[in-house]
Amino acid sequence: MGETTAHVASVAERFEELYGAAPEGVWSAPGRVNLIGEHTDYNDGFVMPFALPHATVAAVSRRTDGVLRLHSEDVEGGVVELPLTGLAPESDRTWTAYPAGVVWALREAGHAVTGADVHLASTVPTGAGLSSSAALEVVTALALNDLFGLGLKGWQLARLCQRAENVYVGAPTGIMDQTASACCQEGHALFLDTRDLSQKQIPFDLAAEGMRLLVVDTRVKHSHSEGEYGKRRAGCEKGAALLGVDALRDIAYDDLDAALARLGDEEEVRRLVRHVVTEDQRVEKVVALLESGGTRSIGEVLTEGHASLRDDFRISCPELDLVVETALSSGALGARMTGGGFGGSAIVLVEAADEETVTKAVEEAFAAADFTAPRVFTAVPSAGARRVG
Repeated sequence: MGETTAHVASVAERFEELYGAAPEGVWSAPGRVNLIGEHTDYNDGFVMPFALPHATVAAVSRRTDGVLRLHSEDVEGGVVELPLTGLAPESDRTWTAYPAGVVWALREAGHAVTGADVHLASTVPTGAGLSSSAALEVVTALALNDLFGLGLKGWQLARLCQRAENVYVGAPTGIMDQTASACCQEGHALFLDTRDLSQKQIPFDLAAEGMRLLVVDTRVKHSHSEGEYGKRRAGCEKGAALLGVDALRDIAYDDLDAALARLGDEEEVRRLVRHVVTEDQRVEKVVALLESGGTRSIGEVLTEGHASLRDDFRISCPELDLVVETALSSGALGARMTGGGFGGSAIVLVEAADEETVTKAVEEAFAAADFTAPRVFTAVPSAGARRVG
């Protein structure tokens, strides 16, 4: 699924076909699944993603003439050529905005990036809530960081990639996706405080404990840069302002009822605040369970998280709800939607012995509902961004 030796070689060979010379190197950055902590990252809260083996691979060489040339194996069309002096926020509504935005963000931050040739190939499903855009941004940033000797650390690259997505692309996402792609470690989930970017790698080896985490891609597409995601973020910011705090992260779980009472008849804001505060608490609960050996008990917390996203944040959809309901009724330990919402994927925690039963039940439920057949695979905590060739 990710960057096998053969895949790396084929990406390098395709680069040479396109640009007439071998690349200076090949890099990889993964997609991610968020175990728990949804829509908390832009509220300065806690998240807990881990990297997938699905990755975006980039073959890259430097240029010195102020030109950025981009090509993707996954998009129809030839090489796109962009002058660096013409890069401007929200000037591009195609896939090239993500790598071009990274170059723009690096140059805006004062880094001497003078151009590049880039060829990309990805196994991260697009529109599935698995951070295909962050993988594209991070692999570009890491390659340029190495080639131009910028000396930036993973969390710094993540910040620049977030700026590229927020300002250049125009999507108001938080910092989680880029940090997960840049900083996750194999066999671990990343407990991240999005306020100060402090990190803790939490061992997460379900196979050793006889469990699996399934990802169910509903194939319902979403677009974060349009509409509803931005409305939720604006509502959270309104809630923080009404409550007199810098971010909803500052509302303690024990003070939630009092905070909600202060919001009076702001019912929509109340729901958003309740989700964020309880979700932060769920992240801390999952960390405690994993560190104390109570891994099976996280299933209940995942399911509580789905109810909150469905009922308070209101970003689920019939397909995601069907995954969760069917999985739980078929013996799953827990399930919830993951990612930005309005489609995308759900995660399902199962005993290894129940993996086939639960998968079949979900597939049959989708067929009975006349939904597009879902894509189901087992999530394995994998390595973050790195050079691979």
